[in-house]
Amino acid sequence: MSFTAVVENDTIKLPPGVHLPNGTEVSIEPHTGSPKAESLSAFLERFAGSIDSGRGDMAENHDHYAHGAPKGIDRH
Repeated sequence: MSFTAVVENDTIKLPPGVHLPNGTEVSIEPHTGSPKAESLSAFLERFAGSIDSGRGDMAENHDHYAHGAPKGIDRH
């Protein structure tokens, strides 16, 4: 279980509804500011080029692989 608590006057204030029995040992890791949120595009960019479809002609035969159409139908 994990939750976020707040320190007030050197006392840890648990969130509403969180109750821990007396004597429960806890680990405390202070957060010094909020981490910078990464944009979705930056997150996805880390994976660019990491997947190989195994199909060298995927663009040319998309309808064949995606929908079962005859090969070559996507050529214009």
